[in-house]
Amino acid sequence: TGCEKEPGSLLWVFVMVGNIVRGMGETPIMPLGISYLEDFAKAENSPFYLACLHTATVIGPFLGLLLASFCAELFVDIGSVAADEITITATDARWVGAWWLGILICALLNLLVGIPFWFLPKSLVKEGESKEPEETTEKSAAPLQENDKNETKQTMYEIAKGELYCVLFPSCFNFIPFLKALFHNPVYMLFICITVLQFSAFDGMISFMPKYLEQQFGKSASDAIFLIGVYNLPVLCVGYFSGGLFMKKFKINIYQAANIAFWVSLLEYLLYFAAYWTVCDTSPVAGLTVSYQ
Repeated sequence: TGCEKEPGSLLWVFVMVGNIVRGMGETPIMPLGISYLEDFAKAENSPFYLACLHTATVIGPFLGLLLASFCAELFVDIGSVAADEITITATDARWVGAWWLGILICALLNLLVGIPFWFLPKSLVKEGESKEPEETTEKSAAPLQENDKNETKQTMYEIAKGELYCVLFPSCFNFIPFLKALFHNPVYMLFICITVLQFSAFDGMISFMPKYLEQQFGKSASDAIFLIGVYNLPVLCVGYFSGGLFMKKFKINIYQAANIAFWVSLLEYLLYFAAYWTVCDTSPVAGLTVSYQ
């Protein structure tokens, strides 16, 4: 008898589109937030504020892992299936947790957190400076109006010459040379390569370590997620915060910060390399490592 092919579901498209929209909303926060801090904070306070920003980016995944651990304890069809009808436990390989519940909760929280961004001012007074008097503002407004008139004339002249594309998309012509200059900057490219390596190692640990804990130590999915969040992310928070506080207190310059980052990263990689010797015994699997007898 031939196997009956069940109709495929396209619900994964909604999940993909939701992740794309979420990424579009989250991506500007880091670059624009750092620029916002750099423009309106004192030079000696900027590292501490950046450390607080990075600490918050780690606290979020920590709370997310705790929420995921809670949702993994709930059956995927919670609300539509009675508890007494569920015959398997969370440690069973067939168990599927309520993964969708965490997405709904986080979506609602993101919506509520995004509301205060509408009330941020367009410009702030730099930290440690007083507001300019109104007279100075009025005096500076006149040259700006003249500049606007000149720019308008120049824009009309470009349109008359047929350079409408340059007027509508001026940033495109500035972006390519700027991107080329970044690619030829060895310090920037080295920093990008280091960042890629660090995040690839971190994402690999987040992706595969829970399954390793499940298979090696017999933990449930919720327990594995909880352990990953408790034993890893709080340490990162302490490191980010203490590093920013250290730079603020001792007023570390760029050269000193690079030296500190090099030696600390070298020590970190040596500690990670030592993990190759911490190998656990393979769990017995019938038909694979041991016989069925």
